[in-house]
Amino acid sequence: MKDIIIVTESAALQIKDMMKENEEENAYLRVSIKGGGCSGLSYGLGFAHEVEEGDTELVQHGITFLVDKESAPALVGTVIDYKQSLMGGGFTIENPNAIASCGCGSSFRTATNQGTPEEC
Repeated sequence: MKDIIIVTESAALQIKDMMKENEEENAYLRVSIKGGGCSGLSYGLGFAHEVEEGDTELVQHGITFLVDKESAPALVGTVIDYKQSLMGGGFTIENPNAIASCGCGSSFRTATNQGTPEEC
């Protein structure tokens, strides 16, 4: 089976720094999707302290990621990266399942999940 998410080394280093800064070294990183945004779905990234029923646990670069069973189908093959530029740095998410996205790149929809679009 294809990985649900693929995290680059650059993104993992940034996540580890964030975990240390926030004293969350023992936390999980939850990756999810939820309804909202211009195109209907948006990404969620955050620290979690418990594995919930139905979660998939993925360990990459020494970090344990959690993906809930509702989010997993829309995230299969998604690459999470961190890119630095003259304007600063930020996480990028490349989702092969997204068939439409908004101009800001943080909202999307898939062929099977339209989400709940909002006004931009």
